[in-house]
Amino acid sequence: MERVPITKTGYEALRKELELLKSVERPQNIRAIEEARAHGDLSENAEFDAAKDRQAFLEGRISELEYKLGNADIIDPDNLSKDRAVFGCTVILENVDTGEEVRYQLVGPDESNIKEGRISVSSPLGRAMLGKVPGQEIILQAPGGKRCYELVDIL
Repeated sequence: MERVPITKTGYEALRKELELLKSVERPQNIRAIEEARAHGDLSENAEFDAAKDRQAFLEGRISELEYKLGNADIIDPDNLSKDRAVFGCTVILENVDTGEEVRYQLVGPDESNIKEGRISVSSPLGRAMLGKVPGQEIILQAPGGKRCYELVDIL
């Protein structure tokens, strides 16, 4: 079984989503199926079909979340060394060409959100950053061409 790194915050977000699906969404969907079933002929009942589709989605997502939580390896970024870029750390990068600085936290795939400054360690940039020390260059082949960053600092 492959362990998946995740921060405590990311783990709690997945746990809360699972709880919402089990305690709110699933019961609502069951009621929707019962109501649609009460309308009669199921072969031509669009509400019933939609409720059954929603049920399949919910059960799939619940299974997926249970698997992810069961394989989660919670890592506390505060206990990590700040000498190299590793999972959980926050880095400041400078685009060598433009001088623009960006700040990212290296997180697991389920936590990544570029707008919130969280980038997955499994993304091309995330993989390229791992193990780097401040002052090192990170060269990345992106769809728009080659990009070059300097790792300015690890927070």
